[in-house]
Amino acid sequence: MTSQDGTGGTPPDTTGGTQRPPSSPIRVLVVEDDPVAADAHALYVGRVPGFTVSGTVHTAAAARRHLDQHPVDLLLLDLFLPDGHGLTLVRTLRAAGHTADIFAVTSARDLTVVREGVSLGIVQYVLKPFTFSTLRDRLTRYAVFRSAAGEASGQDEVDRAIGALRAPQPATLPKGLTRATLRAVTDALRASPEGLSAGAAAETVGISRITARRYLEHLVTAGRAVRAPQYGHVGRPELRYRWSDH
Repeated sequence: MTSQDGTGGTPPDTTGGTQRPPSSPIRVLVVEDDPVAADAHALYVGRVPGFTVSGTVHTAAAARRHLDQHPVDLLLLDLFLPDGHGLTLVRTLRAAGHTADIFAVTSARDLTVVREGVSLGIVQYVLKPFTFSTLRDRLTRYAVFRSAAGEASGQDEVDRAIGALRAPQPATLPKGLTRATLRAVTDALRASPEGLSAGAAAETVGISRITARRYLEHLVTAGRAVRAPQYGHVGRPELRYRWSDH
């Protein structure tokens, strides 16, 4: 029997993968208008055990065509597409009977949009820019959530199933550090691909050099930044910190 995409075999399941065998990899469609970002996201997905990339598309129209022709379990969906807003695409897909789950992958921080997305069935929001470890954590939690089956024995089991989608609570910061300043230092470091010294970070954020170094060293300890000496000046080399995507 010939499938809709002409590849032969069983016709594709256009309802979002409801006929997927339990042991099969979770099929992911990356919907992202920036080709470089799309390739990066697809590479990240391919590195997570239990997931496979069904395809990569750059527009809402291409996403609809792909879903009409291939079974998909999960979309990584950019909300700002060249031919329409991502939430408009979600409404269209739901109206057409597609039930694939959705991760919104976006730089949008409007909580009104977040609430609207939740009402449409978006199960996770991943804010850009993000690291591989961030997406891996969300995908792993989603796989646990998806694997829940059968009848719950009680409220606790229902809570555990739903709780699998939640991100872990942020770790306690070392004494004297605040989340607001950590966020400011993190933003400054991410905005400087060439890296920052403690002095440059202090000037950018508006804190002392010693304070900036404490935050930068905390990011290094947490695996979110790397440091290396910068040579070429008289005296001791200066440490330079760079954001780490690994």
